[in-house]
Amino acid sequence: MEERISHIRTEALTELQPVASAADLDNFRIKYLSRSGVIAGLFEDMKSAAPESRPALGKAINELRAAVQGLFDEKKNALESSARPTTAPLDLTLPGRERWVGSKHPITQTLDEIKRLFTAMGFSLAEGPEIEDDEHNFEALNFPPDHPARDMQDTFFIAENILLRTHTSPVQIRVMESQKPPVRVIVPGRVYRNEAISARSYCLFHQVEGLYVDKGVTFSELKGTLLSFAKQFYGSSIKYRFRPSFFPFTEPSAEMDITCFLCNGKGCRVCKQTGWLEILGCGMVHPNVFRHVSYDPEVYTGYAFGMGIERIAMLRFGIDDIRILYDNDIRFLHQF
Repeated sequence: MEERISHIRTEALTELQPVASAADLDNFRIKYLSRSGVIAGLFEDMKSAAPESRPALGKAINELRAAVQGLFDEKKNALESSARPTTAPLDLTLPGRERWVGSKHPITQTLDEIKRLFTAMGFSLAEGPEIEDDEHNFEALNFPPDHPARDMQDTFFIAENILLRTHTSPVQIRVMESQKPPVRVIVPGRVYRNEAISARSYCLFHQVEGLYVDKGVTFSELKGTLLSFAKQFYGSSIKYRFRPSFFPFTEPSAEMDITCFLCNGKGCRVCKQTGWLEILGCGMVHPNVFRHVSYDPEVYTGYAFGMGIERIAMLRFGIDDIRILYDNDIRFLHQF
């Protein structure tokens, strides 16, 4: 009986190979795998075998059935795959699809609008390296080595005194080192901080900082410039306020709030029920910064301001997770 089992295995494999249609495959199934098929007949014949040989025969027949069933399933899948059309049917009655055209990333859109507004007010653009030295990133901006304000920055150090810039303010130092007053620039760019990634913070983000230095520059001019920007960017109906703050490189320093344009100042989750949104930090350039770039603080005054682009973009487009801006998910980007 062992020879018969081996013969049936070879015979089944030989018959299955040339099968090329569903009808022939079903005939094969009936012949070998049905209740009245060849393999089922082996179980009936096993009853007449010696009792001591039945366990081994039963095992051999079960292995034969499993092998033939596996071959049958493979052939069935192959036939179904070959019968499946490789392309979707073309319905000529459907209207034509418009070609999808890409658009700018929401961060780029926000940044472009900010640059447009400030250049219209007389500011020029300045750029600088993202890999900075400690002197330009900290010391020149009134961050001495033991200054507690350094604790405000979680810095990526590449080597001793070499780091990824934590703000775009180093470019202001480089501009003042190479140019005598008057100076009127905005500095857009990427910055890096070693922060835990969450819905509200990321290890890299974008900033725009502004600097204006000349004789007789006042805090009133700073307020007027920022109010003009805010009304053009957020709408003419907004209200604003300046709150005292602290930055090592400006004195006095302030933070600018505007009425929440999502709830019109009534209070919502985004503005934490206060009705106000912080949009930027600002202040008058510290005399120590002027001294570092050889500007005479007795002759020149100036103001500086800085804002985070991601925060503005999230508020503007109703985005509640900063990580989405960096996922490159086409479903998200297609909305813009």
